[in-house]
Amino acid sequence: MEINGTLVNYYFHCKRQCYLHGNRINLEDNSEIVKVGKALHERNLQRDSDEIAIENIKLDKLTKNFLVEIKKSDADAEAASWQLLYYLKILKEKGIKRKGKLEFIEKNKSKKKTIIVDLTADKEKELQRYVEEIKMLLDSEEIPERLNKTSCRKCSYYEYCYI
Repeated sequence: MEINGTLVNYYFHCKRQCYLHGNRINLEDNSEIVKVGKALHERNLQRDSDEIAIENIKLDKLTKNFLVEIKKSDADAEAASWQLLYYLKILKEKGIKRKGKLEFIEKNKSKKKTIIVDLTADKEKELQRYVEEIKMLLDSEEIPERLNKTSCRKCSYYEYCYI
């Protein structure tokens, strides 16, 4: 599977989820939480603008200054930030330079509803290393261990991991 923003996000969120999704074991269609997130996401997109598809990625909104990524919640802002950095890298390769803006519909863990990210040279190097690690993970014969966190109960892969 070709690397995309979802896989980058999952890599930081849960390597097991990244592995399963990257190896085409998709259980998200059965998840009520995922359905709610998609509905909120689409509602916001309809209000503001249309999604833009470039190669194997979908961008929420591209403005004069920012690439905007809309997320349901700030539950894993780090994973969302790396996903956005990945998108910024793809745009940069196309000759389009922007800063990234994460917008959270619900904020639970941080005080900010918006986070600005910038694809610096150091972040780009780090991102490239992560992309290589994701490729090795997806090619591996071993499924990563489950995390055993309380957040696992809300995951669309919960039944796969625990039942």
